[in-house]
Amino acid sequence: MKKRILVTGGAGFIGSHLCERLLSEGNEVICVDNFYTGRKENIIHLMGNPYFEIIRHDITFPLYVEVDEIYNLACPASPVHYQFDPVQTTKTSVHGAINMLGLAKRLKIKILQASTSEVYGDPEVHPQKEDYWGHVNPIGPRACYDEGKRCAETLFFDYHRQHKLKIKVVRIFNTYGPRMHPNDGRVVSNFIVQALKNEPITIYGDGTQTRSFCYVDDLIDGMIKMMNSPDEFTGPVNLGNPEEYTILELAETIIKLTNSKSKIIFKPLPENDPKRRKPDITLAIEKLGWEPRVSLKDGLKITIEYFLELLGF
Repeated sequence: MKKRILVTGGAGFIGSHLCERLLSEGNEVICVDNFYTGRKENIIHLMGNPYFEIIRHDITFPLYVEVDEIYNLACPASPVHYQFDPVQTTKTSVHGAINMLGLAKRLKIKILQASTSEVYGDPEVHPQKEDYWGHVNPIGPRACYDEGKRCAETLFFDYHRQHKLKIKVVRIFNTYGPRMHPNDGRVVSNFIVQALKNEPITIYGDGTQTRSFCYVDDLIDGMIKMMNSPDEFTGPVNLGNPEEYTILELAETIIKLTNSKSKIIFKPLPENDPKRRKPDITLAIEKLGWEPRVSLKDGLKITIEYFLELLGF
């Protein structure tokens, strides 16, 4: 049955892939974005589809539409973007959640929150399981995002308990793939752009800090499986790739895949930057039958192709 689905942040990197997948599954999609970090280029190929609509709107203000499901992804997600206007970042997470939850409550529909591994902060537990409460600096430069997303989760669960709202919460770990913003300061896009331009590859810290990288198609599978899971399973559930790589290994892999002449240089680590990040995805495997399938090397090859085209090489 064709559903009408609202995707906030639908012109962003992850949102555009979600819109594309939902359309391919025969749904109507309303993409809401204020184009602060979302880009028309990400969704231009969908604009000819009669079942796709775009609304330019900032979800810190209420929105009135009639839909069957909501995926709430709106929020700048990379430090470069979310620290540019930290007050607006917190508003997007908190006021945005209140507005979207209010809409879901009025329509009596299911709503999914795209939360983040950043709710765990700089974790003292490894790997991170969903029952870990996190280690976050509430007054640091990353707090606008970390605490904004934590507060959004609070609101989701309070609406669920107080108003019996059907909620789904996923915690997204590092995700990469085509349509990443070239200037978002994220490690994968940074390294690929630097490698393709044969510029020095900048590693912050000594490169021993680890990350787990999930290819975007795998993440979208997980999000849709979560939305379609039984109502009593609210999450939060970790979605990410449990394979752990050091930042140095990532840089060396990208240099090799791009045949780059780039040299690696080291700079000081930013404040509150997590040292290790790896999801425990036991719950996702058990409840959703989900785990990532795309290897880092295969995903990076597709992402490099995208950046070659984007940069005109």
